[in-house]
Amino acid sequence: MLTPNTPLSPLPSLKIPKLDLPRPPDPALDPAGYLRSLGAIRDRAKVLLEKAEDNKLVHFDVDMNKFPNVVTFVSGLIKRDHEAPFQDIPSHGRYQHFCMGGRDRIAELLGSWPDSVDTTERCRRLVDLFFISVLLDAGAGTTWTYKSADNGKSYRRSEGIAIASLEMFKSGIFSASPTNKHQVDKTALGALSVAKIASGMQSDPDNEIVGLEGRTEVLVKLSEALAEHPEYFGADGRPGNLVDYLLSHPATQMSSILIVPLPVLWTILMESLESIWPYRTAINGVHLGDAWTCEALPTSGPNSWESILPFHKLTQWLAYSLMQPMQSLLNMYFSGAELLTGLAEYRNGGLFVDLGVLTLKEVDMARGLANYSEYCKTSGLKVIEVAPMFPTSDDVIVEWRGLTIALLDKLCEEINLALESELDGHEITMAQLMEAGSWKGGREIAEINRPNTKEPPILIESDGTVF
Repeated sequence: MLTPNTPLSPLPSLKIPKLDLPRPPDPALDPAGYLRSLGAIRDRAKVLLEKAEDNKLVHFDVDMNKFPNVVTFVSGLIKRDHEAPFQDIPSHGRYQHFCMGGRDRIAELLGSWPDSVDTTERCRRLVDLFFISVLLDAGAGTTWTYKSADNGKSYRRSEGIAIASLEMFKSGIFSASPTNKHQVDKTALGALSVAKIASGMQSDPDNEIVGLEGRTEVLVKLSEALAEHPEYFGADGRPGNLVDYLLSHPATQMSSILIVPLPVLWTILMESLESIWPYRTAINGVHLGDAWTCEALPTSGPNSWESILPFHKLTQWLAYSLMQPMQSLLNMYFSGAELLTGLAEYRNGGLFVDLGVLTLKEVDMARGLANYSEYCKTSGLKVIEVAPMFPTSDDVIVEWRGLTIALLDKLCEEINLALESELDGHEITMAQLMEAGSWKGGREIAEINRPNTKEPPILIESDGTVF
């Protein structure tokens, strides 16, 4: 197979046999293990939603009477852009961003390689690319653009970062191999610098991408992580060698078709990437990654696991994205993909703010507007459309992100009910909902409400490692 099924030609649906999947660790016995598990993300967000439904949050007022408006808006988008029974909707992942403008740049990349490059190596290379591209994409800021060397067009936001990372990949900046510049390896990553990434991303004082130092640090630390885990990434430290590990995993060999239990992939990503994230929250000395204390959660003590909300957003989006090339090129399927949650980021979250389900409380609105004013002064940014701004670590952002996960679960249920007569027995998955509805809807409603900046209703002062 020279080219994979792509967002322009979606994969046919396949009924995946149910496998017995491991349960999350007991938080009373292993709180760190629990908070690093997928199950904890949804469980902790549900606890926050219960407080939201009683309108007892710290930073947001909640009006669930507005929730049907979100269902109507999102189901309208899905019906506008897709034909019933909506099985043509691709899963949310990095692949779609490479297809900006209806052009499948991944298929073009695959077509540029000689026939001597076998299917497994093609998949390794795409996993290499997707790995780097996802880790580079933590929000681009309000003004950054990327001009493609390929066609001279300029791109912004996630699509701009995707195309920038693709062109950097094609240039060989991430490869130390003398025979294959289209790969990512530990040696080349270890040699990266802020200047190299700035050059590749076309970032300068007049076209600055936020969090440049944070992004660079993540990639340099990835070099060390790849070296520390040869069992997953091989002696040469390539992310793409993950493919070989999964192909040879005992769980994968148990079926007549390639089926990987999703927790296997999740464990690899959580274990191997633990060291690349900035130090944020720990429990019993264990670093938790993208997990934060939340004032609205109940707690039984100063260091209680109950007060922590885990998100693991980039790791989840990496999982969503890596599954695409492995499924399309190798016909490798993942059992338990429904354990992945909606992504706690500003497009999905902005949807619920812009449509009135969530309203920032007055005291926090005033604080956020003051933050934004100060940010504009120090950065020299011209004020066009005003919005409250908070750093990633602020409790406003933590509460907002937790609500986003729980409300996306509720939205997915309601969308399937609203479209039941047209789904013909199928269901829209969370990955499809984000792609065709919530993420797209968050972007579109932002463009309507703030046509000049197209920014979300709440701004995050990103460090380049979360959004």
